Amino acid sequence: MRTHGWAGATPASDEEAVTRILDAADKAIDARGGEFSIADVARTLGVTRQTVYRYFPSTDALLMAAAQRAATAFLDRLAEHLRGITDPAEAIAEGIATALEWLPEDKHTSLLLGPAKAGAFSRTVTSDIALQFAGSMLRRFDIDWAAWGFDDAMLDELAEHVLRIIQSFVIDPGRPPRRGDDLRRYLRRWVGPTVTAAAATESAG
Repeated sequence: MRTHGWAGATPASDEEAVTRILDAADKAIDARGGEFSIADVARTLGVTRQTVYRYFPSTDALLMAAAQRAATAFLDRLAEHLRGITDPAEAIAEGIATALEWLPEDKHTSLLLGPAKAGAFSRTVTSDIALQFAGSMLRRFDIDWAAWGFDDAMLDELAEHVLRIIQSFVIDPGRPPRRGDDLRRYLRRWVGPTVTAAAATESAG
């Protein structure tokens, strides 16, 4: 393990160093959102920027690592919110609506999917990281996907579709923006049924 400084408390391993860097990044995100720099994190830790760069080659790499770590808690909370919903159409509608409501208040996960960086989001909505997030979200739903006719390939396509829907609402929430019951009504009518229809079509084919 390479070390330098660490304010007199050198990490015992590379894993500990990474954890401490991510903890410092979390504090920076809480304070400044996605506008923090490697220098901010290094200053918090009492190390040089070069030390942080040994573990994360860029600010964006550090941002994504911190966001991915935070996303686990977001997904756990969403899965708990949707517990007991076993119908795919209802789960997708409620899941999208809830994610759209929570993302603006979640500085960490919004770095992956939310409006904090809408311009970047519009270009990276189907990045490997975003697709992994959406796929994990669907697989945490309280749904027997296989019983509904969904295999892994279909779930991956559905994850992409969900991301594209979230993207459209992030970039243009509507005029006036749909929220609450109105948003859920819209999603249940126009998004939810396509989920079960896709499964029925695949089964028939």
